[in-house]
Amino acid sequence: MAESLILIVEDNERNAKLLRDVLQATGYRTVETVTAEEGLEVAHRDHPDLIVMDIQLPGMDGKAALRELRKHPATQGIPVIAVTASVMPLERAEVLASGFDGFQGKPISVRAFLEEVREVLGRRVPASA
Repeated sequence: MAESLILIVEDNERNAKLLRDVLQATGYRTVETVTAEEGLEVAHRDHPDLIVMDIQLPGMDGKAALRELRKHPATQGIPVIAVTASVMPLERAEVLASGFDGFQGKPISVRAFLEEVREVLGRRVPASA
């Protein structure tokens, strides 16, 4: 699934750089936004194969953005991995119960992050199917 387009929605520049560098070094193409609102626009325009989204964002948070993505036929099937500093088991369960396809705590483990990206992309049903 290398060469897949992955949208990174992350407001922290250092975290965004780490995600971008790890993904690009593995052969993925990336596009980035710093707000959920911009992320929604890019998702509708570019139809990424996967979205990696922070939960705590300025303005709309990641959970609200996920609800918006799921409302629209053009974006409802895009898998979304949550990336958050809220890593307590209850918080993790809450994030996954809200509809995210995956969960990564910050700071990310590069190996676990890439494994989850591959797994989530592997589960994705192509739009033409």
